[in-house]
Amino acid sequence: MERKWRIGAVSYLNTRPLLLGIEQSGLMPKIELVKAYPSKIAQDLIEGTIDMGLVPVAITPLLKEAHLVSKYCIGAEGPVASVCIFSQVPMGQIEKVYLDYQSRTSVQLARILLEQFWKKEVEFIKAEEGYIQNITGTTAAVIIGDRALAARGQFKYVYDLAEAWIDHTGLPFVFATWISNKPIPADFMDAFDMANAYGLKYLDEVIAGIPLSEQVYDLHKYYTHNISYDFTAEKRKGLDLFLSFLK
Repeated sequence: MERKWRIGAVSYLNTRPLLLGIEQSGLMPKIELVKAYPSKIAQDLIEGTIDMGLVPVAITPLLKEAHLVSKYCIGAEGPVASVCIFSQVPMGQIEKVYLDYQSRTSVQLARILLEQFWKKEVEFIKAEEGYIQNITGTTAAVIIGDRALAARGQFKYVYDLAEAWIDHTGLPFVFATWISNKPIPADFMDAFDMANAYGLKYLDEVIAGIPLSEQVYDLHKYYTHNISYDFTAEKRKGLDLFLSFLK
């Protein structure tokens, strides 16, 4: 019996175009698909309970073996909209920052930008569920994913981390990409990339399958202007620079 590949994917709106094609493809009999938030999928890949995942790139140094296997990623070439620092006061007045427990890459990006771009010393607080209600006064927070899209109208100041990175470095940013902890056969990856491409081609179909209650933001804009899915050479440069900061 042919083995099933255990694949982890983030359960956010930003992955829906990639997952649509996978879930409708002939690959499903060969796949065991696990969905969770980014830091959980990252931990699964580190522990080897999955073979490949759409995981935060910040975990790359933690893997004994890391293969960037796909042509697709969750990246940004401008404002990403769904990875931001939210605050009721301007950056110069922020004293404390909660770090989203669902993230690895974004919280590291926030640390780098606060230190190097905004030249700002703050107290970092490891967030727990419900932390968003603590954004008040001089206390801000990193929020990622669907909750960040929903929070955009709730706070006076929103600092988009992808936009700040691009302003600071001149390079695009990669939040997550498909990484495996072992070699994956080329024929499987070719079929997998074709499946990823399907949803990017049929975005109207992707959006139509998302309940209106979850559409807290203009999803066509999100999928075409905020998220950039092709893992280009420039994105690889941005990724390499980010990983060099982590060292």
